[in-house]
Amino acid sequence: EAKSPFTDRPVPGNGVTVSSWLAQDWRRADPAALGMRAALLADLEREVSARFGRIRALLITRSGRLVFERYFGGCGQDDSHLVASVTKSVISALVGIAIDRGFIRGTAQRVLDFFPDYAPAAHEHLKRRLTLKHLLTMTAGFQWRIGPRGHELFLDRLRRSRDWVTFILSLPVKDGALGTFQYNSAAAHLLSAIITRSTGRCAREFAAEHVFGPLGIDLPAADTPHGQSRAAVFSNRGVSWPTDPHGNSTGGWGLVLRPRDMARFGLLYLKRGRWNGAQIIPTRWVRDSVVPHTPGYGYLWWLRDVNGVFVFSAAGRGGQHIFCVPEHELVVVVASKPGERFRDPWPLLEDFVIPAVAR
Repeated sequence: EAKSPFTDRPVPGNGVTVSSWLAQDWRRADPAALGMRAALLADLEREVSARFGRIRALLITRSGRLVFERYFGGCGQDDSHLVASVTKSVISALVGIAIDRGFIRGTAQRVLDFFPDYAPAAHEHLKRRLTLKHLLTMTAGFQWRIGPRGHELFLDRLRRSRDWVTFILSLPVKDGALGTFQYNSAAAHLLSAIITRSTGRCAREFAAEHVFGPLGIDLPAADTPHGQSRAAVFSNRGVSWPTDPHGNSTGGWGLVLRPRDMARFGLLYLKRGRWNGAQIIPTRWVRDSVVPHTPGYGYLWWLRDVNGVFVFSAAGRGGQHIFCVPEHELVVVVASKPGERFRDPWPLLEDFVIPAVAR
């Protein structure tokens, strides 16, 4: 089982700190100067070109410096990518900030506290016990069909509903499922709606002020209001972070980011929420987010052990990843062309990136 190495000790960094230069651009460094083997990184580039045809961007930072940046398929550093469920990890950060600022009491707060207009049936006692922690850890127990086809069918039903929050809250909580991990996007969307209810601003607006603004990330302009067509909701045509019919930013997907901006967000977590001298995300929230609350999962972050090295990651469908490797001060970004068929990029991390760190 993956275990987080995050402690209260100072963040390592070889004397390199996150400073104002990151607000505009990345400081580059030769891999060898930061203890990485250039030959293995050259092998990595060849491997991507030969076997990972859908990858469009691959970035590696170490100690806050950019040591590897390659683009494929005609893409460049200014191209934005639909990062799918990486959005969930951003929602997690926003919940932590909302708690720290007093908008939300804590992870033990009941979900229905935020939706007093929804009245569960008398027999729905499990639904009354739902907390934010259940949503953050994917343990809410909603009756949500698993598997690619089942997940897609439920998402399409959600998309076509007039009130997404009511649709989700009306899903049965299965007996024996509360507290058991089951991945679904409904939980993250409820968290987005909770951000709206508690702060008075949708997740996009709240993130712009408290995360993206400080990190120097500018989202593409949003065209709102927009329709609820499949293309508008899932393909982000003309929309950088779509909303549901009631103005809640989609919580489980929908964010569009440039690869360097993905790296900024990963580095923010690697530095325990601190950026340019300011604490953007509470340190405790970052630590709590990347410890296993269920096997392999934190607060909307995936956790994994790679040959004894702890990795936490934000992951989106179709090969969108932000890998964070605290032990080696690495952030690795993969952005891919969306599609049903893609090759899992984890072997790139396991076989090339981590071994490239000289020991």
